Amino acid sequence: MTGGVNDVYLVGCSRTAFGRFDGEDQDLAEQAVRGALADCGLSWGDVEFAAGGTNGETKPDNLVARMGLTGIPFVTVKNGCATGAVALGTARNGLIAEQREIACVVGYDNHARGAFSASPARYGIGDWYGATGMMVTTSYFALKVQRYLHEHDIDPRVLGHVSAKAFDYAASHPLAWRRTPVTVDEVLDSDMVNDPLTRLMFCSPDAGGVALILARGPRAFDLCDKPIRLAAVELRGRRPGSFEVFSPWLSPGVRTSPSVDAAASAFRAAGVRPQDVQIAQVQDTESGAEIMHLAETGLCAPGDQGAGYLTGDYLAGGRLPVNTDGGCIANGEPVGASGLRQVHEVMTQLQGRALGQQVPGHLRIGFTHVYGAPGISACTVLVAEGASS
Repeated sequence: MTGGVNDVYLVGCSRTAFGRFDGEDQDLAEQAVRGALADCGLSWGDVEFAAGGTNGETKPDNLVARMGLTGIPFVTVKNGCATGAVALGTARNGLIAEQREIACVVGYDNHARGAFSASPARYGIGDWYGATGMMVTTSYFALKVQRYLHEHDIDPRVLGHVSAKAFDYAASHPLAWRRTPVTVDEVLDSDMVNDPLTRLMFCSPDAGGVALILARGPRAFDLCDKPIRLAAVELRGRRPGSFEVFSPWLSPGVRTSPSVDAAASAFRAAGVRPQDVQIAQVQDTESGAEIMHLAETGLCAPGDQGAGYLTGDYLAGGRLPVNTDGGCIANGEPVGASGLRQVHEVMTQLQGRALGQQVPGHLRIGFTHVYGAPGISACTVLVAEGASS
C-alpha cells in the first residue's frame, strides 16, 4: 500500500522519561529528536521542516545549534497545554503546503517544583483577577466538575476510579513518572485540595520531551513497517457560552466548548465517527477533566461515564481504553511535551509496540485530545494503514 501524495504519516517517535530533571530543558528535546530520527533510520540532514513547542523561556528553533545548521524552516509554537498538538498540525501543514517529504516535531519542558504561577496580564485580564484568588486553577476545575457531576447524576467516587486507572496503567510503563498503584479509597482519602478534588486526582508540572517524525506520501512506506496516517489535526478556540480556565462565566443560551468543536471537526476531517475509535487519550489535568472530556469529544454520552468506569470500559481490555500510559495524572504535565506524549502513546499502540500495557486486538483508529487555558483545544485522529476510514 502506498499513501496519497498529500497523506501525512507518523513514521518515527521517541520520548524521554517524565518526572524531575536536573539538566537543561533542551537536553530533553535533543534526546527525543535523536531518538525519533533513529526510530525510522533518518539523520537530521534528512529533515526538511520542523516545528517545536515549549511553555518555558527557551526557543525550540535554537535546537538547530545542537542538531545541525541545515537551513530548514523551524517554527516555534506556544499555545499552552495545546502546544504539542499545534506544533504537530504546523508540521503536517508545512509538509503539504511546501511539498516537502520529511518533518520533525518536538515538544519539551522542565518545570520547577510547585504550582504554575500565571500572570493575569498574560491572559488579558486585570490584576484584580489574581488578587481575588481567581487565577487558582484548582478552584476552577473543582467548580466545573462539581457542577458536572451534579447535572449528570455521577457518583463523586468515580473521580477516584479515574486516578486509580491512571496509576495502574503507569505501573507498567517504564517512562511514566508516578508508577505506584493506588486504590480508589486511597485516592479519595488523600489530602483535599478543592472539594471534590484531592491531591491524587491532580497532575503536577514536571519535565519531559517527545519528538515525532512525519513523512508525506509514498516516502513513509520506505521508512516504517507500519506508518500511522495522521488523518486529522484540528484546533479550536472558545465561543460565547463556554466556561473556561481564566474565563469562568456562562452567557445565556446554548453552552459551547472548544473541545466539542475541535473533536467534531477532527472526526469530520478524518471521515470517522467517535464510536469508531478504539483507543484514546484525553486531557486529564485532574480526574474530573477526563470524565468531562470523554463526553465533550463524543466518546461517550454525558452521564454514561460513571457506569463506564465501574464496568472497566476504559481499561486495556475494555470498550475504549483511555490514557493507557497513565495520562497527565501519572506522567505529570511538561506543557510543551504533553500533547505529543498522547500521540506517541496512540501511535505505538496502533503499531503494537506500546512501552507499557499493550491493548489487545487489532487496533485501527486512535484519537487524542488536549485542552488548555484560556479555552483552546486540539484533537487528532490517527489511522493504522490498512484500516477502513
